[in-house]
Amino acid sequence: MDEFLHEAVRTRAQFRCEYCHFPEKFAEVPFHVDHVIAQQHGGPTALPNLAFACCFCNRHKGPNLSGIDPTTRTITELFRPRQQTWREHFEWNGATLIGKTPTGRATIQVLNINRVDTVAVRRLLMQEGVYPSD
Repeated sequence: MDEFLHEAVRTRAQFRCEYCHFPEKFAEVPFHVDHVIAQQHGGPTALPNLAFACCFCNRHKGPNLSGIDPTTRTITELFRPRQQTWREHFEWNGATLIGKTPTGRATIQVLNINRVDTVAVRRLLMQEGVYPSD
């Protein structure tokens, strides 16, 4: 991936993870450009298929396209930042991200977005007024 494409993805994402909305400037580990549809599933390395992701969300998502909604126990498509609106699927309850839809809930579970350590860091950043930025 060339530098121009990488920077276009970062800028479009407003320098935050497109899944958990963690700000890049507070990350200890570099963010990744995620193929929303993994290359192994035919996803191209093109702007419409790329999302900016923190290393934790990207690592947990891997090549997954779906997960199991913990409420309905049905197989559900994961959140697709280029095709879906974040606020339709997610909302904050303090420092915990809540899934409002089957897609939101499955995404939170597969990406392990509410890990104890992550929620603690979010809580501190929220107290400082720098997170979330949506």
